[in-house]
Amino acid sequence: MGQKNGRVAERSEMRWNGWGDPTKAGDLPRAVRALLPLLLGRIRKPEVPVELEDVQLDASALLPADIHAFADVVGTGHVDVSSEARIRHAGGRSTPDLLRRRRLHQTAPDAVVRPGDHDQVAAVLGVAAARGVAVIPFGGGTSVVGALDPERGSHHAVVSLDLRRLTGLLRLDEVSGEAVLAAGTAGPDAEALLTAHGYELGHYPQSFRYATIGGFAAARSSGQNSAGHGRFDTMVTGIRVATPTGDIDLGRSPGSAAGPDLIRVFLGSEGIFGVITEVRVRIHPIPRERVLESWSFPDFTAGVDALRQVAQQGGGPTVIRLSDEAETAVSLAQVGRIGKALSKGAQVVTVYEGDDIGARRARTSASLVAAGGTSSGASGAEDWLDGRFDGPYLRDALLDAGVFCETLETATTWSNLHALKSAVAAALRNGFSDAGAKSYVMCHVSHIYPTGASLYFTVLAGIRSDPLAVWARVKTRANDAIIATGGTISHHHAVGRDHAPWLEQEIGETGVRILAAIKRELDPTGILNPGAVISADRTR
Repeated sequence: MGQKNGRVAERSEMRWNGWGDPTKAGDLPRAVRALLPLLLGRIRKPEVPVELEDVQLDASALLPADIHAFADVVGTGHVDVSSEARIRHAGGRSTPDLLRRRRLHQTAPDAVVRPGDHDQVAAVLGVAAARGVAVIPFGGGTSVVGALDPERGSHHAVVSLDLRRLTGLLRLDEVSGEAVLAAGTAGPDAEALLTAHGYELGHYPQSFRYATIGGFAAARSSGQNSAGHGRFDTMVTGIRVATPTGDIDLGRSPGSAAGPDLIRVFLGSEGIFGVITEVRVRIHPIPRERVLESWSFPDFTAGVDALRQVAQQGGGPTVIRLSDEAETAVSLAQVGRIGKALSKGAQVVTVYEGDDIGARRARTSASLVAAGGTSSGASGAEDWLDGRFDGPYLRDALLDAGVFCETLETATTWSNLHALKSAVAAALRNGFSDAGAKSYVMCHVSHIYPTGASLYFTVLAGIRSDPLAVWARVKTRANDAIIATGGTISHHHAVGRDHAPWLEQEIGETGVRILAAIKRELDPTGILNPGAVISADRTR
C-alpha cells in the first residue's frame, strides 16, 4: 500500500470466498496431492463453488429511515446495501465460514457502514442504539472463531461497521518509543508507515497481510515474533474506544496504580464493549541483522524440552517454532522433499533479529544441543519464512480438492503440555473416525513462556458429506478435551461465537457475570456483536 501524509491508500478486497489475494489462489502442490491418498485414502469429489453473482441473499431489513440516519453521519457513499458488499462482510475466514460461502443462499449483514473517524464511529453507535440495529465491528475480516457472524440478536437489523477508513500513523513519539495508529490500519501498512521513520512494531501473525491494528487488540493477537517482542497486548500502552454510552481514552502513563487497568478490559473484548478506534503501541528500531537456523530433533518430546529450556533461561530467539513429526512431514512435502517427509523427526525453526544476535544464538544453541537437537542449516527456516503468511492459501486449495482442513489452538503449562496434546489429538481423530472419516492431525508450538507454551493443531480429513455438521461435533469434542485437560479455550484466536459456550468453564460463573455487567453498562441495548464472547441472555 502507498503512504501519503501519514495515511495509507485503500487496500484491495480479499478473495470473497477464500483467503487473501485472488491472484495468488492456486492448485495444490503436486507433492502434497500425491501425499493425500496415503494420509486420507480416497478423496471425495468436491462440490462446484457458487459464483459471487449467483449468491442469493434476503433483502436488507434496514428501514429507509435507518439508512438515511446512518448516511447523515458517514455520508451516502459510505452506507452500502449492495449484495456484493454485504456478502464480503458476511463472516470471517474460518473453514466453516468458507464452506458457508460456497452455498447458494447465504446470510449477510443488512448493510456495510464505513465511518471516517472516531467521532463518526461514536455517532453511528448512537444511531444504531436509538434505532435498534445491531453492529458488528469489522477490521480485516480475518476472524476464525465466528466473531464476524452477522447476528441481529433481538434487533430488527444488523450492519457491518467497516473500519478501513480509519487508517494511518496518527502520532509518533520517538523519544518515548511509542506510536499511535488508527484501528483500521492493516499490518503491512502499519509497518510501512513506521519503517519510513526507521521503526517497526514487529507483530506478524499469519493473518498479518490483512488483519488490522484494532483487530490485533480486540482479539489479543499473538504474532510469530512473540518470543522476542511478546504478544500484542504487551505492546499496547494506550487505547481509544467509542462505546454506545460514551468514549474512553486510556493509557496516561507507562505505569499506574490508579485502580484496575481498564486497557485490559478492551484487549480481547472482540467489539462487545465498544469499538476500538486508536491504539498506542511500543515500537523499536528496525533490526539491522537477521540470522535463521533450523534444527532437527528425534521427536516432539525432545523438541518441547529444548523450547522449555530456551524459554526459562531467557534471551533467546525472536522466533522459535517446533513442528511435530506429522507437521514436519507435510512441511517437507510442500517444498518437494518427499524422501525426508517420510522420515521421522521434528523440526525447530529459529530466527534471530537485533544487534546482540551472537550471544543469544550461542546460548540458545547450547540448550538445543543439550536437548538432543542437531543444526540443519538455514534452509528449513528460510522455507518457513518465505511461506509463513501463505498457509491459508493451501487450506483453500485443499478445500477446492475436497479435503477438509481446519485449525484450532490452546495453551497450557510445560508440565501439562504432552497430556493436553494427546487429549486434543485423540478427540480430533476419534471424532472424525466416528463420522467415518480418516484424518491426519498435525501440531506445532509457536509461542513460548517461562511457565508453558501454546499448541496449534491443523487437521485434514476426508469427510464424505456435510462437513459443517461433522466439524461442529468434532470441534465440540476437542473443546471439551481442552477444558477437561487444563488448557485455555483460546491462546490467540479469541472467543467469538464458536468458543463462547466454553468460556464460563474457563473463567467461572463470576467471571462471566463481571463481563456481562461491563457490557450492560457500556452497551445497555446490546447492539454490539450480539452473542460474541458471552451469550446475549447473560447480558440482560
